[in-house]
Amino acid sequence: MKICLLGNNLTNLVLANLLIKKKIEVDIISQPQKTVSKKTIRTIAISEENYKFLKKYIKRFDNLGWPTEKIKIFSNKNKSSELFEFRNKNSNNFYLVKYIEFYNLVKKNKLLKFIKLKNYNINILEKLNYNLVINSEYSNSITKKYFKEKIIKNYRSLAHTAIINHKKIENKIAIQIFTNNGPLAFLPLSKNQTSIVFTNNSTKPLSKKNLLEIVEKNNDKYFINKISDVETFSIKFSVLRNYIFKNILSFGDLIHKVHPLAGQGFNMTIRDMRSLSDILDEHIKLGINDGQIIAQKFQENNKHLNFIYGVGIDSINSFFKYDNTFKNVFSDNVFKIIKGNKILNSYATFISN
Repeated sequence: MKICLLGNNLTNLVLANLLIKKKIEVDIISQPQKTVSKKTIRTIAISEENYKFLKKYIKRFDNLGWPTEKIKIFSNKNKSSELFEFRNKNSNNFYLVKYIEFYNLVKKNKLLKFIKLKNYNINILEKLNYNLVINSEYSNSITKKYFKEKIIKNYRSLAHTAIINHKKIENKIAIQIFTNNGPLAFLPLSKNQTSIVFTNNSTKPLSKKNLLEIVEKNNDKYFINKISDVETFSIKFSVLRNYIFKNILSFGDLIHKVHPLAGQGFNMTIRDMRSLSDILDEHIKLGINDGQIIAQKFQENNKHLNFIYGVGIDSINSFFKYDNTFKNVFSDNVFKIIKGNKILNSYATFISN
């Protein structure tokens, strides 16, 4: 089987490593573009199950990531007592990975084959006789022509990320605080580093000084020595209406983008990879290499789940935004019920992973 990946990005680099491990011939086709900045301080939270999956396909991946054992949720009303605690027995809740370290690791595979084309279209791809084309690139002509129909919600807000250096602590507990101005997350990176993600209900970017003030106001855990520069991203919820055209399958952020409050954006993509991996194994075993059939199977298995999951994350954000206007009356009662019910408690923890 011969597969083409459109876009030189983290999603395709991870996917290429997975496919190469399966002895599938892979080309990564992309337009000339700027490389990922070495100074980026973005981080990715990867669930325990997804972390195990990636270890099977990416050499030395287990050298990356700082484990987090618990996630504690707080409201703006009460920062001393958590609303809820997510904890998985006998396993970590997630691992936090630096984006640039992950990117540099997966691009080291010597079997990766890169093809740079200034312009390409569906006719050029058809001449190259790929069984399956996987597209995760926003700006190419194929995306603009065949994958432009989306359901979109613009949050009119920005996500701000930074890394704080602090005095050494055990640092195995992540914290999410739903403040009046938006969710603020403290995500452990090491004993003396923690990633900060703050989503403010405004389109005005925050300076390093402004972000540090918000962090200090909500921090009673870290003795902060330094804060990095701040990276800012606009936030939208979007899902693609149709994943496929002929033997071309859209993938990654192109098919779903969600609010960062739950740290599930790239986890959704990894779950998609796991599903695609199973579908490929099944069809290869049966001797079927028809890319259109594989793409249709992937859409059939995953489109509705991705939509439900994305809407669920959007609903959580809307709930806490609404709850804050009523001084957290609703969240206090809801989480009391979940805490007091073993089935709901276990299910909430299962979903968080």
